[in-house]
Amino acid sequence: MAKNTQSGKHVQIYLVGGAVRDALLGYPFHEKDWVVVGASPADMLAQGYQQVGKDFPVFLHPKTKEEYALARTERKSGSGYTGFTVYAAADVTLEQDLARRDLTINAIAKDAAGNLVDPYGGIPDLEQRILRHVSLAFVEDPLRVLRVARFYARYAHLGFQVAPETLQLMQHLSLSGELNTLSSERVWLETTKALNTQSPAAYFSLLQQCGALQALMPELAALWGVPQPAQWHPEIDTGIHTLLVLEQAAKLSDKLEIRFASLVHDLGKGVTPTELLPAHHGHEHTGLPLIKQLCERLRVPNGCRDLALLVCEHHQLVHRAQELKASTVLKFFNGIDLWRQPERLQDILLCCTADLRGRTGFEQAEYPQAAYLHKLAEAAQAVSAKTLIAQGITGPAIKDALQQARLTAIKTAKLANKL
Repeated sequence: MAKNTQSGKHVQIYLVGGAVRDALLGYPFHEKDWVVVGASPADMLAQGYQQVGKDFPVFLHPKTKEEYALARTERKSGSGYTGFTVYAAADVTLEQDLARRDLTINAIAKDAAGNLVDPYGGIPDLEQRILRHVSLAFVEDPLRVLRVARFYARYAHLGFQVAPETLQLMQHLSLSGELNTLSSERVWLETTKALNTQSPAAYFSLLQQCGALQALMPELAALWGVPQPAQWHPEIDTGIHTLLVLEQAAKLSDKLEIRFASLVHDLGKGVTPTELLPAHHGHEHTGLPLIKQLCERLRVPNGCRDLALLVCEHHQLVHRAQELKASTVLKFFNGIDLWRQPERLQDILLCCTADLRGRTGFEQAEYPQAAYLHKLAEAAQAVSAKTLIAQGITGPAIKDALQQARLTAIKTAKLANKL
């Protein structure tokens, strides 16, 4: 956009946000956001931009369709992350626009000549791997607690840490009750983005540390401080075990469903009666209503919820796979609907592998139960209803015959594996 000769205004456009931050880090990025200084909505429309923002003027470039936002300021006028009065006009400076951003590393701009504008010290913080708030206005937006945690998960493998003073503000926000104003959809969106990072456990660790996990996911927060038998869990604390399991799941799979199921598979341990600790007999059943409750509140997609319930219910059984009777194995296959959704077995087995390896000293452990159950599943899946029909079995009898044939196939496969 060139200088507006009619009004005499000089319009400047800057690349801002993630594209600048990640370019400086040498980190891949896919989207570019721009801020326009010195322009009005009328100027943008005159240049062929399409307005899409309702709460503040955001425009799509006529060719690239990238987002161009007018420089703006925000003033707290209500509760929650939407309770702001926005002022966007030609007299708003770049520094004023950058001042409203959450972290210093997100408050760096680049002009058309490639010069960096960094009024709040974002570049030094990038170099020192620090996530630091721009100003005390940070506490006006509760969503920033989740955003900082998500950035922490995204960059944890690069050695980033949260500045102590920023952590204090996150703790303040978590205790203020403002997190309750966040919509379920927004909480799940930020959580999804974090689960899809290289280090998703860092997100939940930071939320637990600042008190936000208790406010948003109390079923998960309840696991911290709950002991487990040292014989099987050298890490003792169930909360620590949960993060270790998620860490292992992230190494095994990129699937959101697998990572989420691994995260919540032990929720039942958070409600074990104190007199029974450190044992958790039956936690695979007590965890089911907690998962349903959490998923309903956060509006978790059905695919994530369904796998989480299956992993919670069956992970103890899977760990004992080589001890199971053929009839129990068949009941398990029926319970996960192996016949119509065969991919579920692999997903469950990856979660169970992560569960084993998510224990101090077991990070490289083999999980032979996976290969064993795969072999039994292949044998059972090889049974064909068509073969039974060809033998003259028809009508309601076909269902019972199919189950019996699958049971026989599992027994044969068990013998073949000498188990």
